[in-house]
Amino acid sequence: MGSQNRQLRVVLYQPEIPQNTGNIARTCAATHIPLHLIEPLGFQLSDRHLKRAGLDYWPHVELHVHRSFEEFLETINPSRCILYSTRGTVYYDEISYKPGDCLVFGSETQGLPGELIFSGNYTVAYIPIDRSKVRSLNLSTAVGIALFEALRQIGQLRAKAY
Repeated sequence: MGSQNRQLRVVLYQPEIPQNTGNIARTCAATHIPLHLIEPLGFQLSDRHLKRAGLDYWPHVELHVHRSFEEFLETINPSRCILYSTRGTVYYDEISYKPGDCLVFGSETQGLPGELIFSGNYTVAYIPIDRSKVRSLNLSTAVGIALFEALRQIGQLRAKAY
């Protein structure tokens, strides 16, 4: 497996809110993690809110756009995809993250489709919160929590610090 397949990736499945995607892009730029977007997107990549949320970090984001999740899988051939959902069955911090993992997050209003979550092909993780008060975390917050846990476990946080 080449070094490209050993890199963590963040994957957003049909994101809808440009500000969230911009914030996630900024996090990806800060951590040198590629960002993959699965169409359809709820915005144009030229959206001013997307650009504003990502500030001047867009040139430092390795951005890939895929027409479908199937195309993403065919193109990247990831070693493992970990899905994040309020319907997950494993705490996000109980997963043993590995280089090459793809961290997959659903859209802000629909989440991930049931056919992915219940396919049996993926680990489906969740971030515990008090669901009696809040349905879910903001997408960019959830990505940050999961990504930094994965980076911590595989030892990339300190290695990339400046």
